[in-house]
Amino acid sequence: MDTICFTNEPPKDFGQLLSLYESLGWNSLNLSSDDLKQMCNQSWYAIYAFKDQKLVGMGRIISDGVITGIICGLCVLPSYQSKGIGKEMLNRMIEHCEQNRVIPQLLCTENLEPYYESFGFRKFTVGMTRNIIR
Repeated sequence: MDTICFTNEPPKDFGQLLSLYESLGWNSLNLSSDDLKQMCNQSWYAIYAFKDQKLVGMGRIISDGVITGIICGLCVLPSYQSKGIGKEMLNRMIEHCEQNRVIPQLLCTENLEPYYESFGFRKFTVGMTRNIIR
């Protein structure tokens, strides 16, 4: 992982993030690279992982900056998974929340619960969503 650069500086080309999302099957809303750029730029905190100039991971937090920070979009390119990249980004996001006295929270699929529990997260509520027409 010593060749991975972690930064808060966004990629010059958000097409890289679009490719990352699509590699994970995360673009069911047919977001554009401009949508992803706006999403990241309007986040309270975002972290990016690069291998050379290639975006290989990203995570972000949406927050009021006072009480709660919702960790979302934590992702790593499939060929770079299980190398500690997601772990490093998550630790940095948690640290950013703690430094600002903001409670980190997240939503995840059931199969990821043990992963997040290993970072000290615990299940506390039932999540709900409402579909909209986009």
